[in-house]
Amino acid sequence: MGALPYGWPRHIWLPIGKAQVPMYRSRFNKSRMNGRRWQIGAVVGVAVVIVGAGLGVAAAAEDAVPTVNCPNVAIPVAVPAQQAADVQRNLELLNTQIAEANNRLRTSVGQGGPNFIQNAILGPLADKRAATINRMETAIGRNAAKPNLNAEGLSACTLNEGGGASRQQDTQLPGNGAGGGDNAGGDNAGGGDAAAGVPTVNCPNVAVPVAVPAQAQAEVQRNLELLNTQIAEANNRIANSVGQGGPAFIQNAILGPLASKRFAAINRIETAIGRNAAKPDLNAEELQTCSLNENGGASAEQDTEVGGGAAGDNAGGGEAVAAQTVNCPAVNVPVAVPAQAQAEVDRNLALLQTQINEANNRIANSVGQGGPAFVQNAILGPLADKRFSTINRIETAIGRNAAKPDLNAEGLSTCSLN
Repeated sequence: MGALPYGWPRHIWLPIGKAQVPMYRSRFNKSRMNGRRWQIGAVVGVAVVIVGAGLGVAAAAEDAVPTVNCPNVAIPVAVPAQQAADVQRNLELLNTQIAEANNRLRTSVGQGGPNFIQNAILGPLADKRAATINRMETAIGRNAAKPNLNAEGLSACTLNEGGGASRQQDTQLPGNGAGGGDNAGGDNAGGGDAAAGVPTVNCPNVAVPVAVPAQAQAEVQRNLELLNTQIAEANNRIANSVGQGGPAFIQNAILGPLASKRFAAINRIETAIGRNAAKPDLNAEELQTCSLNENGGASAEQDTEVGGGAAGDNAGGGEAVAAQTVNCPAVNVPVAVPAQAQAEVDRNLALLQTQINEANNRIANSVGQGGPAFVQNAILGPLADKRFSTINRIETAIGRNAAKPDLNAEGLSTCSLN
């Protein structure tokens, strides 16, 4: 087989075809093998130590992971039965969104820059909450007056920087035990003393001193009830925003918007009546503005009775008889009224009486307002302008089909006071 190459270990030659190939059989150095095994063991041990230390660091870091803290969304109005399931589902969704945000906070530790949590978690969470709250408002509004649940104020959440459990959204609907027990009147909602110092709104009563046509009664009733809903919403907003904003926060964010809503509701009442009778002036400009009960207490409730009952306790009762009233000269039509103009003339003669009623209502609701010239400038002056226009319309209506009379609008427009 010939001599072995220098340094080859002992081996066995195997024949493959005509050639002979050596099968290598080496004697390994046991000390070198043991050394390698020791090195492998050391590396594994170090790795275990590092992994264990890493897990400990991770566990310690997880304890400090912040959680979201979201304000409770209260439903201060009765939820129509048709929409209860939809509202309940969206209340529960608010809790789901809180859990998702907390999970995102845990799984994104160390990601992004200093604004990562605000831009990637709290911002999108606020958008989701606003949309959810708006859906509840819309759902309720399908079968009742649409409430304002303050989506703008309640959509934003803050952080519990040191971790801890997030505040959970109350998912109980009004009328299902939401007014009793610990959840709504006890410790969780503040109850008793905590609510004593929170101001409430105080809104003037909107009287409807004219007969409401049957066709308009449902709409008038709905808007009168809406005035009470707006009061409840404003009180809820005040209670949920304690400490927010500066000294003008309540005026700018609550009383101002409340005045706009009341103005629109009063105008809708006037318009509803005006479709089938003379349109009254319910004094929306003055009665839209509400003040504050600074130390809390029950808000004055809007009288929602349509027709009748206006002279009872809600309208002031006996003492209101002493209020001043207007004294207007009678407008006579001393000429024959063409048949084509009769309806328009009758409507404007009735309107003169409506204007007197409105002026008396304005006087009764503004006692103590303004200076000594308030009644003259704010009530008698505008009344004279309205009467002048009404008398002119009567003259014009007659003049379309006969000689236009002079009914002395200048002399008969001015009223005095009883």
